[in-house]
Amino acid sequence: MSYKRKLENLIPGGAHTYSRGADQFPINAPEILSRGKGAYVWDKKKNKYLDYGMALRAITLGYSNKVINRAAINQINLGNNFTRPSEIELKAAECFIENIPSADMVKFAKNGSNVTTAAIKLARSFTGRNYIAIPRQHPFYSFDDWFISTTPIKRGTCPDSSKYILLFDYGNLDSLINLFDQFPNQIAGVMLEPATSETPIKIDSIELDDIKQDDNILHSDLNFLYSVQNLCKDKGSLFILDEMITGFRWHLKGGAYYFGVEPDLITFGKAMANGFSISALGGKKEIMELGSINIPNLERTFLLSSTHGAEMCSLGAFVKTVEFYKRKNVCSHLWKYGIELKNSFNKLSQNHNLREHIYMTGPGICLNYICKDNDLSISTEFRTLFAQEMIKRKILMPWISISYSHGNRELNKTLNALDDVMKIYKKALSEGVHKYLEGPSIKPVFRKFN
Repeated sequence: MSYKRKLENLIPGGAHTYSRGADQFPINAPEILSRGKGAYVWDKKKNKYLDYGMALRAITLGYSNKVINRAAINQINLGNNFTRPSEIELKAAECFIENIPSADMVKFAKNGSNVTTAAIKLARSFTGRNYIAIPRQHPFYSFDDWFISTTPIKRGTCPDSSKYILLFDYGNLDSLINLFDQFPNQIAGVMLEPATSETPIKIDSIELDDIKQDDNILHSDLNFLYSVQNLCKDKGSLFILDEMITGFRWHLKGGAYYFGVEPDLITFGKAMANGFSISALGGKKEIMELGSINIPNLERTFLLSSTHGAEMCSLGAFVKTVEFYKRKNVCSHLWKYGIELKNSFNKLSQNHNLREHIYMTGPGICLNYICKDNDLSISTEFRTLFAQEMIKRKILMPWISISYSHGNRELNKTLNALDDVMKIYKKALSEGVHKYLEGPSIKPVFRKFN
């Protein structure tokens, strides 16, 4: 029996995150992985792959980093989880608040969904309002009903779960203003990612330090986040940034700092501890303290309560990860590698006369590759073909996530593979993609039926 069948017989979906499911990869992807080191992973057959998935973007330093592992193991040896708060719990809170300018207090948890849902609870508690506005373009905020019920996968969710969720268009301030007009004094908060491959700055390009110090851009209507922040303040709603992806990538202090805004609440996860399970909700004290127990006669908000939320190994890994970032200037490396990869990718595409069919888009820190068919329509079949052919050349590239362990050797290996794969891509455009596709096409995660 294949590993795929064994996994799907025992685990609904075959993995504990739908993004790791078999339907998200071409048929020749390794079904199960045994270990990882640096920028590489190995399967059970000892095949070695250069990885751009990096544990769904949770790894930014590289797999099995000795410094981070040692910090986690030290905490395990001390006990890992106590009856009362631990020393590392306090140290991690201090580290987070020192590093994130908009956070006066912090609450740790184990995954992103927990803290985004907690942020919504706080927004409703603080404002006494019910509605939450989120961008329709952003792919994922939580596995909880309030978000999943806004997707095509509604089965099993409460019919009224999405009743108080409002959708607007990222980058279009008028669409958000219209919601405030339709629901006056009813919107508790606006939650959005600072950036994806689409950025909040309305200029042609953003790379590295281009805009960080330019107040004329940051504090103007050229910056969508700045406009949303001001709109929320004017309307008495909370400005909430979800930094699961941008955090520890755009800047060590977060995407909010990079784009010159100060959210009321902010959530982190993914890359906080180089793969160890941790997430965080931070924010202004007057909001966060609604979840406290030490203010007499305050009506309580049951914010977050998790047995493993302050697991010591993850907190130790987080503190050490921040130290590593500062010492090695990790974000600068991620930016520079990404810019070079994007430029080289698009140059190769141009050389093969494929510039309109396959290319990389987005800033160097948040890249996405686009695959199109003969009609120049975005194509999952051609995206599957591309990923399939990269795997044949021992590169996993379901998306682009770069780590500190990606260096010149990895870049050269990638570019050599890309040169070969684009030749196949061109043949598939001429002769038909299904002649070269060896299995079913990848599928969207948020689909109503299997």
